[in-house]
Amino acid sequence: MENFSLILAIVVVTALAFDFTNGFHDTANAMATTISTGALKPKVAVAMSAVLNLVGAFLSVEVANTISKGLVDETGIRPEVIFAALVGAILWNLLTWLVGLPSSSSHALMGGLIGATIASAGVGAVHGDVLVTKVLIPAIAAPLVAGIAALLATRLTYSLGKKADGNASKKGYRAGQIASAGLVSLAHGTNDAQKTMGIITLALVAGGTLAPDSDPPMWVILSAGVAIALGTYLGGWRIIRTMGKGLTDLQPQQGFAAQTSAATVILASSHLGFSLSTTHSVSGAVMGAGLGRKGGVVRWSTATRMFVAWGLTLPAAALVGALAEYVTGFGAWGTALVAVFLVTSSAAIWKISRREVVDHTNVNETDEPAGVVTTAIAAVTPPPAGTATEDLSATIAAPASEAAPSQATV
Repeated sequence: MENFSLILAIVVVTALAFDFTNGFHDTANAMATTISTGALKPKVAVAMSAVLNLVGAFLSVEVANTISKGLVDETGIRPEVIFAALVGAILWNLLTWLVGLPSSSSHALMGGLIGATIASAGVGAVHGDVLVTKVLIPAIAAPLVAGIAALLATRLTYSLGKKADGNASKKGYRAGQIASAGLVSLAHGTNDAQKTMGIITLALVAGGTLAPDSDPPMWVILSAGVAIALGTYLGGWRIIRTMGKGLTDLQPQQGFAAQTSAATVILASSHLGFSLSTTHSVSGAVMGAGLGRKGGVVRWSTATRMFVAWGLTLPAAALVGALAEYVTGFGAWGTALVAVFLVTSSAAIWKISRREVVDHTNVNETDEPAGVVTTAIAAVTPPPAGTATEDLSATIAAPASEAAPSQATV
């Protein structure tokens, strides 16, 4: 540990701060449907998710190795580059949390890393084949696969449950939701906690503390697991509201189908070392489950905002990471300036969020504005029977009542 410099310590602390934001940003992935359907109380749900995230962090290091050994050339990376990458990732996480959009923390991290690496060592330092095969393709495939699986699973559950007692069936599916939510939380720990392990390991290699191609040390695995678990326990209530109520209305059968489908996709990707977005997987599964129920709908206005955020995540985080790396290139004062900017911006976002507090007490309330189509339909839809007559009577009665005083005067 004699090579553990001040900048390396700053990078490790910043990486754990990112891991913390990843935890509360992605709590919705595991628990939004469970909370929205009433299968678990909000605080119980996030506590359960936090524990299983911690357990999942110890199950594999394949994704961590993809980040630390595969995505960029680790021999040409300085610790300042990692710090700049984390700045881009943290700020994007906080901004999307503020507006309640479930974007990918994974892609924010990788976007920041790619942008900072290109600014420091050029495009050649990014391994394009790994970026395409283990990041971009899974980013597109994951929501599609999870969505189709959830749609089919939802239709199957309703088909099999036609003759079952309604109340007993709902209770059974709520129990299934709790189990599947636990599985998603476990899967989230195996995938997302490892990304921070990988970025810390990459920083340790860049700082000369670890040899190239090293696996994450045990203290890195433990600290990353604890950080993401603490963030998960806080609960990203704004994103939970969007995922659980703003995207579609789910019944227990749909919640069970969505979570089981998403967990299967996430666990398979972790085993293969794909740096998958759990957010993309769960969001795709929730939309698939929404479409799988007869009469079910997806609020496409919310989904569209989500898709836009997904498309902006990599380039936006990359741009901030590149700019931060440019400033750190001026030396210690440049790194200090970037650190002050990160802390100040984070505090400002937190202060803005206090104007409208979303927590476990109001997470299931929705204030989704009506879309253009909904508003247009409402404008041309005839009023219910009796409404027009009542309005006409009120209109006629109003002048008569207004004329009464003048007649009395006369």
